[in-house]
Amino acid sequence: MRKVIKNVSHLVLPLSVLTLLVIINLIKGADYFYITMVNGALYGNIPNILFGASELVILSIGMTLVTAASRGQDISIGETATITSAVFVLYVLQAQEVTLLTIVIGFLLSCVAGLLLGAFNGTLVSVFKVQPMVASLILFTGGRSIAFMIDGKLSPILANDLSNKIGTVIPGVPIQTPIILTVLFIVFVAVVFKTTTLRLYVESVGINPNAARLNGINPKKIIFITFLIMGFCSAVAGFIAVNKAGRHDSVNLLKLIMMDAILAVAIGGNSLGGGKFSISGSIIGAYTIEMLNRTLLRLEIDPAMIKVFKAVFIIILMVVASPVVRLYISKTMDKIRAWRSAAGRAPIPTTRAAGKKEQ
Repeated sequence: MRKVIKNVSHLVLPLSVLTLLVIINLIKGADYFYITMVNGALYGNIPNILFGASELVILSIGMTLVTAASRGQDISIGETATITSAVFVLYVLQAQEVTLLTIVIGFLLSCVAGLLLGAFNGTLVSVFKVQPMVASLILFTGGRSIAFMIDGKLSPILANDLSNKIGTVIPGVPIQTPIILTVLFIVFVAVVFKTTTLRLYVESVGINPNAARLNGINPKKIIFITFLIMGFCSAVAGFIAVNKAGRHDSVNLLKLIMMDAILAVAIGGNSLGGGKFSISGSIIGAYTIEMLNRTLLRLEIDPAMIKVFKAVFIIILMVVASPVVRLYISKTMDKIRAWRSAAGRAPIPTTRAAGKKEQ
């Protein structure tokens, strides 16, 4: 039992925040969990949250691995997704007829572009020892300009039935397609972790790269691989985002999403200083952020003030999750347990001893 509690202890924070938001929404209206069927698809607050957080969940997975191995964050994930989606749109629009094969080839080309961009950041970090945030600042600054050059600054529209189905729903399937794609991606990641030693190697490099090197693990290679994975995640997220929108917007596509991805990693109980990580925690953190955004809108807060409320919430959350507060809570709990143990071991006077004391 203790082992199970220890294994899920890192999920206390994200689940607590998620529960708090659910309670707030239930107070606002008891119909929060109401789900309806519209044109053969499920709609409601919960499906909308799952739909809206699709890209963030995928990017949070990649950000978790990058953070764990390199002890830093990739701030160019939104720009990388913009470039890869521009490659996808360019190929699809140049095709004479848009078929499933066209979509698949366009997606694979966007994944290749994502891997190349991930390799660029990974080389700077692993080989040239550039700080991850500084290395990714290059694409963060110029990435959208590159996307502009690819799409011709025209914000092209994906006017085809297949893209519409990928971004919305497939007839006869009640669950929105981006939700299905996100679940498939999570399953794929789970299989990779189950069948490989990637988790062990990433955590080893993040905790102590020198010790990992002495045990036959190449830290440079592992960090490079995590950035490749981040590039792949960005390509998948960009593919979903551009099909959702139905057009390619180089200016606003996944703009500043890296802030939410970093926050999702932190809410998930992961250290931003690298080391051990929890993919499940980051996934819950991503859905928590999406629920927070929609909760603030549901409370009819002025859109101009939402970022202020969100910033205050984040400050409180980060203080509660800080190592100082965690250490204080841990010491307090140890004192309580010690007091209970001492109280349990206190000798209970017998009747005979009590009688002798009275005499």
